[in-house]
Amino acid sequence: MSLFLEAEAAAETTSGSIFSQYSIWIWLAVMAAVFYFLIIRPQKKKEKQDRMLRNSIQPGDEIVTIGGFVGRVLSVKDDVVTFEMGADRTKMTVKKWAIQTRTSPEQEKPAETEETKKSKEDSSEAVFDGGKDQDYKSK
Repeated sequence: MSLFLEAEAAAETTSGSIFSQYSIWIWLAVMAAVFYFLIIRPQKKKEKQDRMLRNSIQPGDEIVTIGGFVGRVLSVKDDVVTFEMGADRTKMTVKKWAIQTRTSPEQEKPAETEETKKSKEDSSEAVFDGGKDQDYKSK
């Protein structure tokens, strides 16, 4: 009878040790998956967006460099961008990787709709009464 108990105890210890060996690998796999989905994947997505932004730059676009220079693109050649900035139209040449943001001329000047025209007309008719009522009155 003692042989039966010893065999049963041995079976319990081997099944417990097999689980403990695999549990370490399972936890490592879970941690690797978490690391991938929280750190690596978002970083690759951001890099892809930046690469697409830099490859879509065209002459006439407004750009901001990582150094804070703002200007209008004059020419794009391979990985070099030439742009002008300031009132004196200083020309500067930078690498594409130094460009942080881009805005197209179409994005800067939205089309004027009828509602914006009406709101401009209404705002031109408003007169401030001197601050007594803190209220605007029409003419």
